[in-house]
Amino acid sequence: MADDTVKKFKEPGQTQMLNKLWELQRSNGYIHDDDIKQLAQVFNLSEIEVEGVASFYHFFHRKPTGKNTIYLNNSIVADIKGFNRIKETLERETGATFGSVDRTGTFGLFLTPCIGLSDQEPSALINFYPFTNLNVIKVKDIISKLKKGATAESICDAPADNIRYTPPDNKSVFFKKFVPGVALAKMKKLWPAAVIKEIKKSELAGRGGAYYPTWKKWNAARVQAALPKFVVCNADEGEPGTFKDRVLMNTQAKSLIEGMIICGYTIGAEYGIIYLRGEYWWLKHKLDAAIKEYRAAGLLGKECSQIKDFDFDIRVQMGAGSYVCGEETALLESLEGKRGEPRTKWFFPVEKGYLQLPTVINNVETFCAAARIIEMGSAEYTQLGIPGSPGTKLISVSGDCKLPGIYEIEWGMTVAELLELCEADDPYYIQVSGPSGECISIKEKFRRISMLDLLARKDIRCGGSFMIFNKQRDLVKVLLNFSEFFKQESCGICTPCRAGNFIIQRKLKRLENGLANETDLQELKSWGTIMKNTSRCGLGKTATNSLIYAMDKFHDYFAAKLDNDFNGLNLKFDMEAATKDYEKYKI
Repeated sequence: MADDTVKKFKEPGQTQMLNKLWELQRSNGYIHDDDIKQLAQVFNLSEIEVEGVASFYHFFHRKPTGKNTIYLNNSIVADIKGFNRIKETLERETGATFGSVDRTGTFGLFLTPCIGLSDQEPSALINFYPFTNLNVIKVKDIISKLKKGATAESICDAPADNIRYTPPDNKSVFFKKFVPGVALAKMKKLWPAAVIKEIKKSELAGRGGAYYPTWKKWNAARVQAALPKFVVCNADEGEPGTFKDRVLMNTQAKSLIEGMIICGYTIGAEYGIIYLRGEYWWLKHKLDAAIKEYRAAGLLGKECSQIKDFDFDIRVQMGAGSYVCGEETALLESLEGKRGEPRTKWFFPVEKGYLQLPTVINNVETFCAAARIIEMGSAEYTQLGIPGSPGTKLISVSGDCKLPGIYEIEWGMTVAELLELCEADDPYYIQVSGPSGECISIKEKFRRISMLDLLARKDIRCGGSFMIFNKQRDLVKVLLNFSEFFKQESCGICTPCRAGNFIIQRKLKRLENGLANETDLQELKSWGTIMKNTSRCGLGKTATNSLIYAMDKFHDYFAAKLDNDFNGLNLKFDMEAATKDYEKYKI
């Protein structure tokens, strides 16, 4: 069985489905009916099954998308930074409307959620090359150059890393100088059990937000008898407002590679896969270059790192635009060339993961941290942070602040200290860990950021982002943006999530229009409870977190929005919006 599985992994099979679809999308601009038929024959599937995969992902289209395919980010941070002006300018300059292609087939305009550039908004992808800090003049210049024959690759931006803060006295874990091979040399002196022990001493926990102890996951995979085993890096960084993994891959690709090698050595794996989100196509060459360099140095491949009988290699798999694929079992389905729908939880991935074989899945930050821990030693690592929560954490900061970017903080820093570092502008509402996380008010600024969750002191467990909003922002508009995101990103496989997100958005619209009453608020909470208790995966379970927290913490704000008379007839009418199209085109 093991030999058959290895053969399937090495040779073309359904695991190559996304690659084939990408080839068609990028070469032809869309996927034709004949392509669906051909892929069905190649993979021995029905045409409906292939259609199901192609239609699941945002970046696969069944109609032409234009010579220059433009994806404009419509996340809430983009919205407050000038999204509407950029949207209007793109439509005016290209002659296309969003969701369509212009008459000449030169430009296709599409909206997409967060593209990992929240510190440089408004931003867009053109043929999957990044364009940042957009304004009206810059957009006009870009479109003019594209009309004259320039390629997106030749005129795109190199996104800034914006590493704003690291611990003083050279205590950075992630961004200090990394010498290739040093961590691996130290790994070679340790047995796999000793690596587990070192990771355990460091108290490293998964940095994707769940904070499951890394050593437990690795050890559970190590003791599995089935072969081969796999190491998968979840680089599908799709949570709006989060971009820390983007910066790590851009600046520390080699520490990521070594972290995966260390994991592979520890659990006895043969293969590693980096699942890279489609929005990060422009980063793929850096990862490929790092992998190639490690192979050339003998640090990847047969007898990896000159360790007898340790054969380990890594490849990059491109995702295709699906937030739910950040959930580990949905990611496994996607890797296997299927729709990225979460699996039922009969088994953990360490038992039956990729190709139903033992698989460790960690995110980019976790693997980079593991490499650094082996490099510096757990004793030095645990000197950072606070007791029970040692080390440092990367946080993506965006929104209403003067210094958006990456902050490497020691665990135990307070919210107030972080807000001061980023020069927050009159902070009022702060969204922690993206739309599925927790919202806090400025009244909570003295809470610590840590991995602890104590009854006496409620610390904040941050998965990786702070989105800051000042008092001028409409909270209902923020929450509507979140609910629209979850509605669009739901895979639709379970009813509570599919129906719940739709209902929640409609309820928020009532609130925005001044038609909601106290009953609506109670129903919002009820739906949140239903979704949390009955949804299949984390998307549905956490989609209403920020809304429920906001209703409790900003009760006066929501109370002022209610229709206390409840006559049901006071639908807000926006004359300016109603006449907008007429005013735009009248002579």
